[in-house]
Amino acid sequence: MTEEKKNIRVIIVDDHQLFRIGIKGILTEDTGIEVVGEAASSQELFTLLPDIDTDIVLLDIILPELSGIVIAERLRKDYPEIKILVLSSESDRRTLSELVTIGIDGFIGKDLPREELIKAVTDVANGSEYYGRDIARIIHCIRVSKRDVSDDVFTLREKEIIQLSIKGLQAKEIADKLNINVGTVNVHKNNIFRKLGINNSVELVNYCLKNGIIHI
Repeated sequence: MTEEKKNIRVIIVDDHQLFRIGIKGILTEDTGIEVVGEAASSQELFTLLPDIDTDIVLLDIILPELSGIVIAERLRKDYPEIKILVLSSESDRRTLSELVTIGIDGFIGKDLPREELIKAVTDVANGSEYYGRDIARIIHCIRVSKRDVSDDVFTLREKEIIQLSIKGLQAKEIADKLNINVGTVNVHKNNIFRKLGINNSVELVNYCLKNGIIHI
């Protein structure tokens, strides 16, 4: 008997009701995503969390009471199993670096198209990071920009992942193609970044912002 695929469960945190209505409409339109809660503030969010089983908190940065940064810190401490995807029109490089240091799973702007929002939520739910681009595409862009790094430094598996990213495959597609899980792709991804001279997620985001690979 085939196990039924579960929906991705999301809580939207934004203080603008009309925006929440719009995002909810996009996410729940035959996407396999379920909005299980909405909150306009940190108080509303942390009142909801003990009673709602959720996979992702879709979090704005500018909120009444506590900011999204403070909320992200508390979520990482008290609910480490929940993914954090920041969706905001108000940010800068310093704010994004701070959020990445806290350990968010992705960051996207509010002006993104419908398809990208759905893809970001899906990728994060599947264990990938998302910063305006699928992590595989980021690998490709950084590899292209650092031509002085020899291919000899990469293992056979790492070369396979780089080549598949060049072909435009997303992280989940790479995992399926190589018959490995997304977590293993992420391990190889981190090794690839380290060999490209990028040692942690903060360095990754800063490099990508500086070189126009991702935008805020």
